[in-house]
Amino acid sequence: MKKILITNDDGVYSAGLKAAYESVRDLGEVTVVAPSTQKSGVGRGISIFEPLRVSHANVDGFMAYAVAGTPTDSVIIGLFSIMKERPDLVLSGFNVGENISTDTVSTSGTIGAALEAASYGIPAIAASIQVIDEGDKFDDHRTYSYDFEVGIKFVNRIARNVINKGLPEGVDLLNINIPRHATMDTEIEITRLARKIFLTGVEKRLDPRGRPYYWINGDLVRDAEEGTDVKAVMKKGHISITPLSLDSTARIDFGEIRGLL
Repeated sequence: MKKILITNDDGVYSAGLKAAYESVRDLGEVTVVAPSTQKSGVGRGISIFEPLRVSHANVDGFMAYAVAGTPTDSVIIGLFSIMKERPDLVLSGFNVGENISTDTVSTSGTIGAALEAASYGIPAIAASIQVIDEGDKFDDHRTYSYDFEVGIKFVNRIARNVINKGLPEGVDLLNINIPRHATMDTEIEITRLARKIFLTGVEKRLDPRGRPYYWINGDLVRDAEEGTDVKAVMKKGHISITPLSLDSTARIDFGEIRGLL
């Protein structure tokens, strides 16, 4: 029987994690290992200065392991402590909030977890849904209201093929983003990463004692070049699949770098 590991960055009780379980439960033996609390934005962070505690969680009818750490911690604990056999697939998601562009690839805990699995040669999928209200990304996702039906069916189809056929050579993971109002007839685009999704800003405020503190914020980029994930999801309302590689080496003539020496 095929082995599947599921994780996320929204926490073990997130509605998106339940949807991820539903999307692959018929494809093999599923193990769920996820952060015990919300861990969005931690990227591929790993806990190396403190011990990690793991507890059992009953999540809407299935058992899961709750890790008091990051999504990457959860993958490591799942692979090297909980699962007895190497999984055939790691699914990270469904994240509440789109994960598109180079901004999110380096900051998303959802993608960070998938990258960790991919680093061991395990096929990985990161799945996210678009939100219209940016505040939804930071709310309590245990009761998040969203119809995951399209995402469940779509990820099921892709996961089934990845398990049976593997990923193409040079591809370590698939980053899937599903627009808010997607249907089974929504167009699918194979995309590349856009350069930006956030127009970063910093807001300075004063506490009651007059001392400054700061909020990092910013508006979303809602359009980009044709063929990018931002264009597909934000502008055209298409489902985006971006093949990603762990190898971030720039594809250039290395002689250009020697010229800088």
